[in-house]
Amino acid sequence: MEPVKTQFSDQFSDQLNIETPELVAIEMPIAGIGSRFVALVIDYLIWTAAFIALFIVAAIILPALHVFARVSENWAIGIFLLLIFLLQWGYFTLFEAFGNGRTPGKRVMKIHVIHRSGRAISFVESLARNLVRFVDSLPPPNFYAVGVVTMFLNRQNQRLGDMVAGTLVVRDQEIEVPHWGELGTRTITASAFAAPAAITPPHLKVVLPASNLAKLSTADLEVVERFFSRRLDLDLTTRAAIAERIASALRAKSGLEIPDGVSVETFLEAVAHQMREVARMEGGNLGA
Repeated sequence: MEPVKTQFSDQFSDQLNIETPELVAIEMPIAGIGSRFVALVIDYLIWTAAFIALFIVAAIILPALHVFARVSENWAIGIFLLLIFLLQWGYFTLFEAFGNGRTPGKRVMKIHVIHRSGRAISFVESLARNLVRFVDSLPPPNFYAVGVVTMFLNRQNQRLGDMVAGTLVVRDQEIEVPHWGELGTRTITASAFAAPAAITPPHLKVVLPASNLAKLSTADLEVVERFFSRRLDLDLTTRAAIAERIASALRAKSGLEIPDGVSVETFLEAVAHQMREVARMEGGNLGA
């Protein structure tokens, strides 16, 4: 399977086009300097409040430790300095690494950090981009002057930390909420319904020729399963386009046809299920 390729539109500098292994482009709008600056201000307000709270707690606890042994006071000072270090360098790093690229400020502004390939950033990448934050914030009197100048000089609004870590900041994509036609609530007692009968998943009702399935390989199965693992994160249009493209490739290679009344995704589910069953019965061996 080929790696994900990333390319940028020549006409729209604020749009990131990611080409998936299924050759379907997914567009992601790049966050502007304004939204990133507001998110940073929000984060620094929270960060400053945490520092103030930490100093208040230290001012209360440390004098009280004079009553006890000197060792206890030294331990408390050590822990206090460790907490300052973690807050100084860990706030942005930990939130972005384990919060899907979002700090509280970024969450408010509906933006998040991703890798250039479109995947979520790792802890190492988050650490790298935030260690360089010190350089981006120089010189101290001019708030993030280096970072702002760097962002103005490249098309993807990357600061130095982004360039080092290979990351981008993009805007969150809106998710459409279905309208059900009624706004009010309704209470229905469970006794009003009979116990539902067991429902057989649609793909289990589809039987495909084994001779055609034998023409498919493990790589084909991996493509299908990768689609299933990420389809809930795709909008409906992109999801349908990717499913159709994969199904067309499998049909061309194997000679399979989609039965009447069966959707493309159900067809792919049937292919994956039956290929796994064949592999299980044959001891895990599929075509190369």
